[in-house]
Amino acid sequence: MSTDTFKALVVNQVEGQNKVSIEKWTDANLSEGDVLVDVEYSSFNYKDGLALAGLNSILRKFPIVPGIDYAGTVRSSENSKFKAGDKVILTGWGVGERWSGGFAQRARAKSEWLIKLPEGMTTKQAMAIGTAGLTAMLSVMALERYGITPNSDILVSGAAGGVGSVAVRLLSRKGYRVHALTGRPEQADFLKSLGATALVDRATMSAKGRPLQAEQWDGAIDVAGGEMLVNILASLRYGGAVAACGLAASLDLPATMFPFILRNIALLGVDSVMCPLEQRHEAWTRLNAELTEQDFAALTTEVELEAVPALAKDILAGQVRGRTVVKL
Repeated sequence: MSTDTFKALVVNQVEGQNKVSIEKWTDANLSEGDVLVDVEYSSFNYKDGLALAGLNSILRKFPIVPGIDYAGTVRSSENSKFKAGDKVILTGWGVGERWSGGFAQRARAKSEWLIKLPEGMTTKQAMAIGTAGLTAMLSVMALERYGITPNSDILVSGAAGGVGSVAVRLLSRKGYRVHALTGRPEQADFLKSLGATALVDRATMSAKGRPLQAEQWDGAIDVAGGEMLVNILASLRYGGAVAACGLAASLDLPATMFPFILRNIALLGVDSVMCPLEQRHEAWTRLNAELTEQDFAALTTEVELEAVPALAKDILAGQVRGRTVVKL
């Protein structure tokens, strides 16, 4: 085992509080696994913000390197599916929560968690997509499987964030009319540049509303949960569906059965953490085909590892726009 050192952002717990620092680690510090990866890029997701802030018990062991996704080059492998030099992507599977993750220059993973980088995609582009972008594509796929077709009206909550911004771009490219739900009117130009046809003020959807409301949308992608999701459900047209993929506002669902029974709507759960490999491959293949270099440039901000701790407060306050790539 190599004894050379590499840079890692490490979280320790001291008297019940998370303490974040940049440390020098060796391979011996890493979690178990059969593939060792030189990490080139990670990304900063909402769950990473929760982890660094010590919220929701995201981190399950200490010390640990957070970072729920990464892309890089295989350094060594004990599994025949991967060899040194292969470019790989990891998202989910509890990495950055139970196992040390992407906020380090090296990571070790189980081979069944990795997929090979799609041909023509760079590791930076992969993390410009990252967990949030993968979740956005899985949400689009869920609506498609349900039968929500292009030329429909789709509401996207948290539209200026990681999942939302990628979803707006993907849906608009497919011919959907995208209504961007946001509490940040200053991001109007950004959202319209991604293809949003209309903006919806978050305040109009946040308070408790009637069990059934005016029918406005054929479908939706929701990252919020709580009253916002309840209001979205109550505002769907007959036969509509919501792909629910987040709980940024609340983990509760104080809804009634009226929209489900009287309007024949559906609530579609979307998970990217334990998503089967077959769906992952389909999603990444489509992301590679449907996003362009111009999209990556429009959606992405790049930071160094040292800037990551300060991002936690910003992302939890809803102040991070689009996707943030962390260069290792």
